[in-house]
Amino acid sequence: MKLSQKVQDMQFSPIRKFNAYAIEAKAKGKKVYHLNIGQPDIKTPKAFMDAIKGFDSEVLAYAESGGLVQLQDAIANYFKRFDMDIQRQDVLITNGGSEALNMIYTCILDYGDEVLVPEPFYTNYQTFISAAGGKIVPITTQAEEGYQYAYGDRIEKAITEKTKAISLVNPGNPTGTILSREEMRVIADVAKKHDLWIIADEVYREFAYDGREMTSFGQLEDIKERVIIVDSVSKRFSACGARIGCIVSKNQELMSNALKLAQGRLCCPTLDMIGATALYELEPSYFNEVRVEYEGRRDAAYEEIMKIPGVVCHKPGGAFYIMVKLPVESSEDFLVWLLTEFEDQGETVMYAPIQGFYGTAGLGRDELRIAYVLNKEDLVRGVELIRLGLEKYKALGYK
Repeated sequence: MKLSQKVQDMQFSPIRKFNAYAIEAKAKGKKVYHLNIGQPDIKTPKAFMDAIKGFDSEVLAYAESGGLVQLQDAIANYFKRFDMDIQRQDVLITNGGSEALNMIYTCILDYGDEVLVPEPFYTNYQTFISAAGGKIVPITTQAEEGYQYAYGDRIEKAITEKTKAISLVNPGNPTGTILSREEMRVIADVAKKHDLWIIADEVYREFAYDGREMTSFGQLEDIKERVIIVDSVSKRFSACGARIGCIVSKNQELMSNALKLAQGRLCCPTLDMIGATALYELEPSYFNEVRVEYEGRRDAAYEEIMKIPGVVCHKPGGAFYIMVKLPVESSEDFLVWLLTEFEDQGETVMYAPIQGFYGTAGLGRDELRIAYVLNKEDLVRGVELIRLGLEKYKALGYK
């Protein structure tokens, strides 16, 4: 018996594959500051649990495969805040943003089709696209340029007869890069010229800093039939465990075919959808305090990062991740050393090495991602431990 080649070609999560070292460090009595995973510590709004507690039915039955209509309507109304004419039929509820991506790629890709993705990219894109029979073609970005990618000539150079879509996260994971409306226009024009889908993963939409405008590809009226938006309650409402996301698109042919897949998995969890409805009905003011908190964390992390000699780091404009290029040959080797050999006052730190976030072999070896999801004091201490560890690492002769 033999497993499929496509599953064997997939990688394990580069974010989680170092967990065993962290577990061992904790078993030895070390405190580990987790800067490696985007799990917010902001409290989930009380409205979520209140809505679930208010559920009163003798039978917890299947919901409609496309989602509870009240949740679809709540999401449609949420998008209307951004001057987008989204209706119930334009929203399909999924088990988190991950299932939304899986469904989208299954709907649009045939075996051998290509998807343009700016690199470094969210690692599960490799998994989802491969599972659908497709292939990532990376648009390489540079730390020194702040990981910008909205250059028409660079994008067009990567397009072949097999290219079906441009897939991106805006604001970005892992880079924190956020597109301006002008940069979105560049990507939209390339997609129109080459008849491509735009898959816009916008789960960090509210996390736009320094007065930047919150935007969506769904606001570009002339490309509404080729735009597929991925949304989720995970990051926006600090409800990662709820596993509620959605596909939003005006392209009804796509939505009809995605419903086939939704019917195949029957439905999303009814109670989670009830809670998610309450989240999408929260007043827009909810995000103001959260945005200020994350912006302050970003600034605190960036200030501490810039104390590291030889570092390359651009302050990100959105999401809650910051990329760091260190003066080391391998951020993976350095991380293992931090977790196994280093401590300061019984403490050490864990981050996400970035090599596995690239599709181009050999890139990202000296880069890492920090998720600024801890309180400022812990966040600053975690970055300080990276700096102190690096000083000792170099002193011991490691490169």
